[in-house]
Amino acid sequence: MSNRLLLCCDLDRTLLPNGPQPESPGARERFARFVSRPEVTLVYVSGRHRELVEQAISCYALPRPRYVIGDVGTTIFEVTARDWRLHQAWQDEIAPDWAGLTHADISALLDGIRLLQLQETAKQNVHKLSYYVPLHADHVALLDEVRQCLVKRNVNASLVWSIDEPAGKGLLDVLPLRANKLHAVEFLMQLCDFSCSETVFAGDSGNDLPVLSSAIPAVLVANASAEVRAAARQQAAALGHSGRLYLATGALPGMNGNYSAGVLEGVVHFNPRTVAWLDQPRTDQAG
Repeated sequence: MSNRLLLCCDLDRTLLPNGPQPESPGARERFARFVSRPEVTLVYVSGRHRELVEQAISCYALPRPRYVIGDVGTTIFEVTARDWRLHQAWQDEIAPDWAGLTHADISALLDGIRLLQLQETAKQNVHKLSYYVPLHADHVALLDEVRQCLVKRNVNASLVWSIDEPAGKGLLDVLPLRANKLHAVEFLMQLCDFSCSETVFAGDSGNDLPVLSSAIPAVLVANASAEVRAAARQQAAALGHSGRLYLATGALPGMNGNYSAGVLEGVVHFNPRTVAWLDQPRTDQAG
């Protein structure tokens, strides 16, 4: 059996303990020791853009990953000690969904929809068009109006609706249809020659469900909501992948299954031999 492991982790409320549930003491330190092993290739999978990922790494003392899937799946960066290199092959993979139209072209198509307010420039990229929407808006009707505008121009788009509760705003991301976490993880698996048995994904929220219910071994951390747990079980079962989904419960001694503790619990579930790696001395990660 291969010792190689491609570990793909969501950030907010998966690795980052920024939810209401408590973090196990020492869990992030154990995670950092674990992923410093040469057998592990670490990938962060996040809706955050590059600057916010770097901010999270700094604020939460996270280990440096080898790759970052960011901007809701529209970018893949290879991270070294010196820089972040954007993977142009991924850009080329998702570009055809927009039928040759640019970010500016699609923005112009949607310009007449008055409820849409463009987000800041830092939150946009070549294949990500992001808007603020008033919370009082009928977002179902709004998404249907946006979708109709795009279909008329043969644009295959994914519309991602979410809510920024602290800011009291709705958020809408317009992305190429194939720019999602599952496709991006599969792209990296192929790029780095990892099989499903050598890969583990960890997440906590609804936008992780496509990966959580896929053939890729996946762990749902214990702090995930009851609604996401139910949806993950249901979708994995419907696709015949129940055995590829693990729900963390706090099974590792001294750890509660929340956040990075749950990630480690899931990895050990799928790869029992790795339990011996949890408390071995940390080594320097390759850049």
